[in-house]
Amino acid sequence: LREQPIFSTRAHVFQIDPNTKKNWVPTSKHAVTVSYFYDSTRNVYRIISLDGSKAIINSTITPNMTFTKTSQKFGQWADSRANTVYGLGFSSEHHLSKFAEKFQEFKEAARIAKEKSHEKMELTSTPSQESAGGDIQSPLTPESINGTDDERAMPEVTQNSEPRAEPTQNALPFTHSSTISKHWEAELATLKGNNAKLTAALLESTANVKQWKQQLAAYQEEAERLHKRVTELECVSSQANAVHTHKTELNQTIQELESTLKKKEEEIEGLKQEIENARELQAQRDSLTQKLQEVEIRNKDLEGQLSDLEQRLEKSQNEQEAFRNNLKTLLEILDGKIFELTELRDNLAKLIECS
Repeated sequence: LREQPIFSTRAHVFQIDPNTKKNWVPTSKHAVTVSYFYDSTRNVYRIISLDGSKAIINSTITPNMTFTKTSQKFGQWADSRANTVYGLGFSSEHHLSKFAEKFQEFKEAARIAKEKSHEKMELTSTPSQESAGGDIQSPLTPESINGTDDERAMPEVTQNSEPRAEPTQNALPFTHSSTISKHWEAELATLKGNNAKLTAALLESTANVKQWKQQLAAYQEEAERLHKRVTELECVSSQANAVHTHKTELNQTIQELESTLKKKEEEIEGLKQEIENARELQAQRDSLTQKLQEVEIRNKDLEGQLSDLEQRLEKSQNEQEAFRNNLKTLLEILDGKIFELTELRDNLAKLIECS
């Protein structure tokens, strides 16, 4: 590949807000790889960064660019072609300083390449000279393009003024002779013919130059589009290992999350079973509570009946005690009566014996 990464680092990418031109807008959710690329074919240095498959930085380094450190871990530069300002946030001051050093180094290399390109353009754009009956400058049609996309040079087509056919003041005294007159008329006719041919060639060259400019612009747009696509693909290829490693880590993380999710689902099933058991226990508790209330009510009724029975029993016991007392009294009276009758019998018996 003609364009290869020559230095890479990781940073958070920002762009200036196009509306306010003050606030920074993050273009990456996390730190991404930012790389310097060198195109050996066009001798161009570029800064490229991808977030997935999207190019969030595609900036060609030019000699008039300046990288500015605005803090210990943040730097920025303006890209007039992209009509924006890029900002990079690094994890340490060392990474920022290293990136700034590389920016200055590649900026100087771009300046030297531009000067060499200008020198080459000046050599290729020098107009050629040819004589046609006199010193007449031929029109120029070739195009010169330097190594960068934004610097193009097209030499202007020039034409000398029409040559004068009038004799000079130092003409010989025989210029009015018919022979000299015919010679000058033939020379004038030749010059006019050459001039007409050069004029036609100039018009044709001008039309061709316009057409070539249009075709060149179309080719350059297509080439730039293809170059951006190739650069994106190259960046994707250069980051394939990192993406593969990241993908492996993500797969492991996914497996761990799936395992955790499975455990959580099992826990949820266990909790659902416990909830179901708890509901059954709650139903049993409600049933037992209702039965307990019924038993309590019945117990109160039984307590009332027991109290009534106790009162009746106490009354019955009192009556029995009174009856026993009365019976004892009657027994005592009866014993007295029996004793009296016994004495009476004994007395009667004695009387009978005596009589």
